Amino acid sequence: MMSNRVPESLRIANVSRRSLLLGMGAGSLVLAIGLPRPGRAQDVPVQFGADAMPNGWRDDPNVFVSIAEDGIVTVTVHRSEMGQGVRTSIAMVVADELEADWDMVRVTQAPGNEPRYGNQDTDGSRSLRHFFGPMRRAGASARTMLEQAAAEAWEVPLSEVRAEGHVVRHAGSDRTMGFGELAAAAAALPVPDREALRLKDPATFRYVGKADIGLVDNDDITRGTTTYGIDVRREGMLYAVIARPPVFGGSVASLDDSAALQVPGVERIVRLDPPAIPTEFQPLGGVAVIARNTWAAIKGREALVIEWEDGPHAAYSSDDFRAELEAAVQTGDGKLILNRGDVDAALAEAEIRVVAEYYIPHLAQAPMEPPAAVADVRDGSCEVWACVQAPQVTRLRLAQRMDLPEEDVTVNVTLLGGGFGRKSKPDFVLEAAILSREMGAPVKLTWTREDDLHHSYYHTVSVERLEAGLDAQGKAVAWLHRTAAPTIGSIFAPDPKEKLPFELGMGLTNMPLDIPNVRAENPQAPAHVRIGWYRSVSNIPHAFAIQSFIAELAAAAGRDPLEYLLETIGPARLIDPSEIGDVWNYGEDPARYPIDTGRLRAVTETVAEAIGWGRQMPAGSGLGIAAHYSFVSHVAVAAEVEVMDGAVRIPRVEIAIDCGAHVNPDRIRSQMEGAVIMGAGQALTAEITFQDGRAQQDNFDTYLIPRMETAPREINVHLVSSGGYDQPLGGVGEPGLPPVAPAIVNAIFAATGTRIRRLPVADQLRS
Repeated sequence: MMSNRVPESLRIANVSRRSLLLGMGAGSLVLAIGLPRPGRAQDVPVQFGADAMPNGWRDDPNVFVSIAEDGIVTVTVHRSEMGQGVRTSIAMVVADELEADWDMVRVTQAPGNEPRYGNQDTDGSRSLRHFFGPMRRAGASARTMLEQAAAEAWEVPLSEVRAEGHVVRHAGSDRTMGFGELAAAAAALPVPDREALRLKDPATFRYVGKADIGLVDNDDITRGTTTYGIDVRREGMLYAVIARPPVFGGSVASLDDSAALQVPGVERIVRLDPPAIPTEFQPLGGVAVIARNTWAAIKGREALVIEWEDGPHAAYSSDDFRAELEAAVQTGDGKLILNRGDVDAALAEAEIRVVAEYYIPHLAQAPMEPPAAVADVRDGSCEVWACVQAPQVTRLRLAQRMDLPEEDVTVNVTLLGGGFGRKSKPDFVLEAAILSREMGAPVKLTWTREDDLHHSYYHTVSVERLEAGLDAQGKAVAWLHRTAAPTIGSIFAPDPKEKLPFELGMGLTNMPLDIPNVRAENPQAPAHVRIGWYRSVSNIPHAFAIQSFIAELAAAAGRDPLEYLLETIGPARLIDPSEIGDVWNYGEDPARYPIDTGRLRAVTETVAEAIGWGRQMPAGSGLGIAAHYSFVSHVAVAAEVEVMDGAVRIPRVEIAIDCGAHVNPDRIRSQMEGAVIMGAGQALTAEITFQDGRAQQDNFDTYLIPRMETAPREINVHLVSSGGYDQPLGGVGEPGLPPVAPAIVNAIFAATGTRIRRLPVADQLRS
C-alpha cells in the first residue's frame, strides 16, 4: 500500500566524484533525494502495508537510479534475490517508467541500510506488493528530470519533450538527446513533487506485464560468474565450521580438542557459549574449528571429542509429541479464538457429524545453498558478506553483538541459493562475526547440509482437529476447528504456548467459508526446537486440514467435491477480514484488501475446467481439488494422481492464481511451478522427526525433497487477473504452496478410497 504522505524536506544532492568512485563506478552520475523527517509516520494514526513496516518505503530516484555518461542505467535493488526474480521485477518497473532501453539496464544490490532504502525484509510476499508504486514513482521522477534537463537545453516548454526508448525527443523539431548526455544536468534539478508526477498509462508499458523479459542475471547465473554467499573470498580469509549442540538448548559439558588440533590446516578451536532462551536469532553455541580451508575445518570437527549436556529438551520425541498434541485437541480447554453462531446447538441438531484429525510434521527449509557468511571484524568496524533475507536485522544484531555503532557495520547482500524463510534469521552471520573478531582476520563460516537439517528454524509441527455438522441436504451448518502447534513466538518470548494472531490469520481466522456456526480453539503446545518462518508458514497446516476436511464432508454428503467446495465458499462477496475474526490480514488495509470469494471461486473453476473435472478416470487414478486465500492472493489447485503398488505418481497439476495485475508473468509462473513441486514434496515425502531431542534426518537421502519420480510430470499455470495496475497487488512467492498438498491427497482418495490425514503420505498406501 502506498502512503499519501509527502516529505516536507526534499533536497537534491550531487554526488561527489570520490563517493561515486567508491560506490557506483567512474563516470556515473547519480540522482539523489533526501529522506522524510524522522517521526513523520507518527502523524498517521493507523498504518497498513509498507507504511507499517520498519522504516517504511522510499521512492527517491537518486537512491534507486543512476545513469552513467555512456547511458547505462543502474537500478539499485534493495530486496534479496533468492530465485524469485525480484532483481528483475524491480528493475522492470523502474525501467518502464524511466523509458529506458532494457539492454542498457543493469542491477546492483543494496547493502543493509533501511533508513536509506526503506524496508528490506524479503519475506511475506511483499516486495512488489509494497514497492510497485514507489518504484514506478522513482522511475517516473528520473524520467521527468531528464525531460526537464532536455527542455532547458533546447529552451522549449517541458510539454514539448518526451522520453522514449532511452532518448528524450523534442516533438517540434524531432531533436533527441541520450540519457547519458542529460544525466549531469538532470542530477542538478529538483526532484519533482510526487503528487505532480505523470505516470505512464499501463497500456503503454513495455516491460511490466510482459512475458519473455528474462532474468537480469540469468547469464551470470548460468555461467557461474555471479556470487552467492558461499562463493565469497577475502584476502587472508580463514575457514570455519561449528559443532553445535545436537539438542536445542544444550551445551558443551566437556571437550577434548587435541586430535582436532593435529589435523593439517587446523588453526584454532574456539568454544562458543550457548545463548539465553529465548534465542531469537542468536547462535546456538558449541565448538568452532577454524582452519586454512573448509575441508580441514570439517575434518577437524570430526576429530573433536565432545560430551554434550543436552538440556531441557533431551526427551523430545516426534511420536510422543504427536500424541500430546492429539490429546490437547480432544478437549475444549484451548483458547477461544473465533466464535460465530452456536456451534454446540448446530452440532446437536445435525443430521450427519464428521470428525477428522490431521497431522503435519516439522519441515526444514533446506535451501539448496546452506547458510554461509564471511565476516571481517577489525579496527572498530564489521563488514560481512552473506546470503540474508533481512539485511537490516542482520546489521542491527551484528552492531549489538559486536558492540559497535550501526554505522560501523556493513552488510553486503549476495545472491541467495534459496531461502524459504531460513535466511531471514542471521544466526549464521553472527557466528562468522564472532569468529572473525576472535581471529582478527576475515572468517568464512559454512554450514553443511547436515548442519542445516539438524539446526534449522523448523516449520512447526501441528495437529488440526475438525468437526462439522451437516443438515439433511448435506450442507455444513456447524464447524469446529482446534489447532495445536508450537508458535514462532517461542523464539522471541519465554515459553509461549499459543499461536500468535498472525499465525491464526493464515487460513484459520480468515477462512472465507459460508457456514453459519463456526468456532475455533487453540490448545497450548510448547516448543522443543527453534520454530521459524517457512514458505507460507501456518497456511500449510490450516489449508491442508480445511481443504481435506471439505472433501471429506463432500464424501459424507454424497456430493461432488468441486460442487461442495464451491458451495462451502459460498456466493461471490467481499469480506472484511476483521469482521470474521482476523485482526491481521497480512498487515494490509482490509478496506483495500478484502477477501473476495468471487475471485476464489474463479480460480477454483479455472483449474477444474483445465483438468477436465468430472471425466471418467482409469482404475487407480483420481482427481483432487483445493483452494486457499493467503498473502492477499487467491489460489486453487487441481491434481491428477496415479497410485500403483502403493506408489503415487502425479501426471498433471493445474494451478491458478489471482494476485491482481501481473508485473512479471514469467516469474509468477515460475513461482507457481516451484510451489507445486515443493507442495508435492510436503505431500509425499518430506518430514523432520526427532528422537531424544535430535533431528533424525541428515541429508537429502533421508530428508526427501521431490525427485523426478515424485515431481508432477506436467504443471500448467493459469494467471487470472481481476484488476488493473491501479488496484492493490497480491503476493506471489508464497500463496501457491498451501493448496497443493490437500489437492494431492484428495486425488489419492478419489483414486484409492484411502483418506490421508497424516503428512507425508510416504508408505501409508503400501499394504
